[in-house]
Amino acid sequence: MAADATDTADTAADAADDIAAGRLDRLADEPVDHRFKALPPDAETAGLTVGALAAERRNLFTGGFTTPVLALSAESVEHNLALLETYSERHGLVFAPHGKTSMSPQLFARQLEYGAWGITAAVPHQARVYRAYGIQRIFLANEVVDPAALRWLAHELDTDPGFRFICYVDSVRGVELMDAALGDAGVSRPLDVVVELGAGEGARTGARTEADCAAVADAVAAAATLRLVGVAGYEGEVPQADGDRVRAWVRRLTALAADFDKAGRFAATEEIVVSAGGSAWFDAVADVFAEIPELSLPVLKLLRSGAYVSHDDGHYRHLTPFNRIPQEGALQPAFRLWAQVVSRPTPDQAFVNAGKRDAAYDLDLPEAQVVRDGRTGEIRPAHGITVSGLSDQHGWVRTTAEAELEVGDWVGMGLSHPCTSFDKWQLIPLVEADGTVTDYIRTFF
Repeated sequence: MAADATDTADTAADAADDIAAGRLDRLADEPVDHRFKALPPDAETAGLTVGALAAERRNLFTGGFTTPVLALSAESVEHNLALLETYSERHGLVFAPHGKTSMSPQLFARQLEYGAWGITAAVPHQARVYRAYGIQRIFLANEVVDPAALRWLAHELDTDPGFRFICYVDSVRGVELMDAALGDAGVSRPLDVVVELGAGEGARTGARTEADCAAVADAVAAAATLRLVGVAGYEGEVPQADGDRVRAWVRRLTALAADFDKAGRFAATEEIVVSAGGSAWFDAVADVFAEIPELSLPVLKLLRSGAYVSHDDGHYRHLTPFNRIPQEGALQPAFRLWAQVVSRPTPDQAFVNAGKRDAAYDLDLPEAQVVRDGRTGEIRPAHGITVSGLSDQHGWVRTTAEAELEVGDWVGMGLSHPCTSFDKWQLIPLVEADGTVTDYIRTFF
């Protein structure tokens, strides 16, 4: 029977891989049309598909793209993918990057090629996108109590023996709701859950004390449709986070795993999942996870950082652990938003045609980095040029006497917070350093 079950799972996994590859290929068959900002209008007129346009390898600046246009650096993306793979290997971690950052099946595929264990989600909709593109391991770093979502999960678990799904639980009531919905759906195998330890008073979700966590674990043990496989949380919510406070909380998390193991709470699983690690403190997580003592089962030390793929020129540039440990390497910002100067009403003011609909602005304003001369095509540093605000469709720019800027010039801007950069663009040109567009990255937000 065990061999038969393994064969069934392997066959299902192979079929899922074929479906995923086919669906990824079909992204290239989408027509270039009005749905996608900035793509060349003549490509739509000619009836080109995304794949046909990519095959033309047009230049971002001279190939008919309209402004504003968001570009993703091909070289920086590859560098960042490789860096997190080697970092995880070096520190004995497995990696399930948070897919909410990009919501791009193409980037998920690249992350899996670079050794990712699976992909992390935040809500069931994201998991549905992942499944549509064949993702076989999903870690949902949130509670799920919606009966409709749980019915969908039950169907996925029943129809694909090779599919693994793990999500948070943090309350007895939540466990009861999950058990009722999954039981009503007649799920044939239990759904794996991890108890979420909250990061402290005033933090986000998660059981606040170890006693609360134990009560949730007891409820899971009493639920026929659930299986406890580990503990997890998010250290980025630690109040007044610094290295010491974050490490102290991660030690609480690993001690909880050890206590649960000693109490025999993981008897129904084959490995113990211990998971944390956003994009700001994964060095602290790696340090403490290295201290986990030998438990009764193998430990899956699961890191979930997601912003690394594109990195940024603001929030994460300052917070990345690689700033604290430069010998580990350095991530490279991969986004650049190009907008055109459309108005220069005074010597100290200009306006570009990119605003809140185009640029991330929830953490930091865009950073003017370079100017492409509208007359000559020369690219120069954006000296004396600062983005001071955003309207819906305009960027407000302050200029000093040293600024060289006139109507028609293009301004290249670095962006902060990848999560709210990807969600504004459904199809993003992947651009090589010389401006050649080699592909288009599809997103599903």
